[in-house]
Amino acid sequence: MLDRIFVDDTVRGLRPDFAVLLMTAEGLVNTASSGDVPHTDGLAESAAPHVEAWREAYRGFGVNPKRARPSVDALLRRAELPGINRVVDAYNAVSVRYGLPIGGEDLDAYDGPARLVRAEGGEPFDTVKNGEPVVEHPEPGEVVWRDDAGVTCRRWNWRQCTRTHITERTKNALFILERLEPYPLDRLTAAGTELAALLRAITPEVAIATRLVEP
Repeated sequence: MLDRIFVDDTVRGLRPDFAVLLMTAEGLVNTASSGDVPHTDGLAESAAPHVEAWREAYRGFGVNPKRARPSVDALLRRAELPGINRVVDAYNAVSVRYGLPIGGEDLDAYDGPARLVRAEGGEPFDTVKNGEPVVEHPEPGEVVWRDDAGVTCRRWNWRQCTRTHITERTKNALFILERLEPYPLDRLTAAGTELAALLRAITPEVAIATRLVEP
């Protein structure tokens, strides 16, 4: 499955420095949050250059990063993270510690391979608005993760669709760890190693595979 995931050339043209570490975790036994979630102290100074790179990337496809913040920017600004479930708490903890955007997806909810593309504008995006399920659509040219059924994450790493959320029923998951310059590639892989260790602590027999897609 990992070898079928790709980054479209139109995204490469926008940010040729983009790299992504892809990870699958199969055979998970997920449970409710243990309550052991990370605390943040606002935007860590060491993360600031990487966060600014993401803001610049958002501007590159026409999005104001103050109105729709990159996921790591929004996460680091929170004083305390909510407990969701053990797997989500694990990748949120790594995201905060490493100042890195990380997406977690229920692999069994996918229809075809994930790919990072620039949207045409008519693709469906399942979300919730005012407590009710709705279908929205990305702006033309917006950078999105998608599969054959529609958009799985809008604005690169801003907001995930409801269809692929990781829940306590999730058995197989896909994790997407994203990096722009000046973030070091060895730190990206270190974040993946730590995430794998946390997932093995949740489910010792989990089968983990990774693939690094470099510039």
